Amino acid sequence: MRTDKQDLFIEQYCLTGNASKAAEKAGYAVPKTAGHKLKNQFSGEIEERTRKMLQDAVPAALGQLRTLSNEALSEAVRLGAVRDILDRAGYKPVERVESTSRIETASMDDLRRELEALTGSDEAIPERLN
Repeated sequence: MRTDKQDLFIEQYCLTGNASKAAEKAGYAVPKTAGHKLKNQFSGEIEERTRKMLQDAVPAALGQLRTLSNEALSEAVRLGAVRDILDRAGYKPVERVESTSRIETASMDDLRRELEALTGSDEAIPERLN
């Protein structure tokens, strides 16, 4: 069973991430030493409480993202909020791939010769190319 002081240390450590400050706020006489010891002693409880605090914060964070996506004045902020919502829902944005190619120009005679080579005769060449 933990004491009230130990519970306060765990709570403060989860909020601040600083063992010395948490021990000081919990009222320990030598915060640096006590903080280090308590952090190790209650690492499992600290991890579980931190996880719980993060889970509890998710609805508010999602609400804030929704508000930003609908009401932010900046289009970049709205777009960023929407991307964050989709990312957290498991939808990755499509990444753009730029492709460049070189287009060669050929004369009509070059095209006719190429068609003849491919088809074996000039009979397959449409009238409009002749």
